[in-house]
Amino acid sequence: MDSDRDIIIHVIEYLWKAAFVFYSQSSTQAEARESKRLQLILEGKSSSVAPGMHRSATLPKLTPQQRKPVDTCARYLLNNAK
Repeated sequence: MDSDRDIIIHVIEYLWKAAFVFYSQSSTQAEARESKRLQLILEGKSSSVAPGMHRSATLPKLTPQQRKPVDTCARYLLNNAK
């Protein structure tokens, strides 16, 4: 079983991959956005973060390939909401 630390590391990796769908890797906006999402996840609100991520990829009409990191992250959050 993954430790809490391992799960947090996975969450952060997924969050960053999702952020890079919308922002460059050096973007301070990406850092602020994902820091806020991580805070919500740490507060036990991952089940509310995931739908927001789906919306953020749906509204700009991203292709399935473009939105894949966002969907992967949201799915991981829902599957590991505990």
